[in-house]
Amino acid sequence: METIDVLLPYYGNVDLMKTAVRSVVAQDYPHWRLLVLDDAYPDDEPARWFSTLTDPRITYIRNQANLGARGNFKKALDLADAPVFVMMGADDIMLPGYLRTVSAVLAAHPEVSVVQPGVEVIDEHGRSVRTMADTIKALTSPKPRPELVVGGEQLAASLLHAGWHYFPSLAWRTAAVRKYGFSPDYDVVQDLALLLDIAADGGSMALVRDPVFQYRRHAQSDSSVRAVDGRRFAEEKAFFRREADRFRGQGWKGAARAADLHWTSRLHALSVLLRTIRHPSRETAGLLGRHVLL
Repeated sequence: METIDVLLPYYGNVDLMKTAVRSVVAQDYPHWRLLVLDDAYPDDEPARWFSTLTDPRITYIRNQANLGARGNFKKALDLADAPVFVMMGADDIMLPGYLRTVSAVLAAHPEVSVVQPGVEVIDEHGRSVRTMADTIKALTSPKPRPELVVGGEQLAASLLHAGWHYFPSLAWRTAAVRKYGFSPDYDVVQDLALLLDIAADGGSMALVRDPVFQYRRHAQSDSSVRAVDGRRFAEEKAFFRREADRFRGQGWKGAARAADLHWTSRLHALSVLLRTIRHPSRETAGLLGRHVLL
């Protein structure tokens, strides 16, 4: 059985981070290493708590200065040396069979670069929720019964129509990610950009039906904040234009059309605009409106 590196870039709620760590320790697959990168969070409690843990598979590193989410992700990836890694959210939860499940799928499908397991979405209190975004993801994602491998243009077009994946739940082959890397140009869509790089090169993803991971959705997440102030959609607009040009040049007309349309991104921008319509800034409202219409 291969060792899996669980990379946990951390900045934020201490209690949720502890819950995430405990969920890794509780895995029924023993061949893992947990690397926690504290991005200079202004609280001594994480360092104190990790000093009490005796499991040799756990490593805690505190950055001397805050690197930001993108910088901390890159540092975590640079430190990974197992054949497979997971870039887990510091507020998410692995159910006990998560690592066993993704390890078995990767062993059964040596051609795939990444595994998307089944995911349950929870709120900050651990209650199961289903937002509009999650409903769209469920409706638009390919349907594994109980497993499915998707690659090439089919994978690219499907992800561009609706980014149905959940980044923190993905298990990646380290060599595949190192081949392409996370783009330094993106903060919000870096995971989608990497998946499209893999697909454009003929790579594939395995999907699993059974939920073995809990993804926590709450208003204070980085992507939620960026959505409200419009930065997310400015990044997405440039990204989709670039991907449309790439896939047109590659002769993948379906993927190019999906990038041109980016209908779920437009729908997301419209929902944010309507939600904040009472107190929008003129600049943010204009940015959101242009993203919806253009």
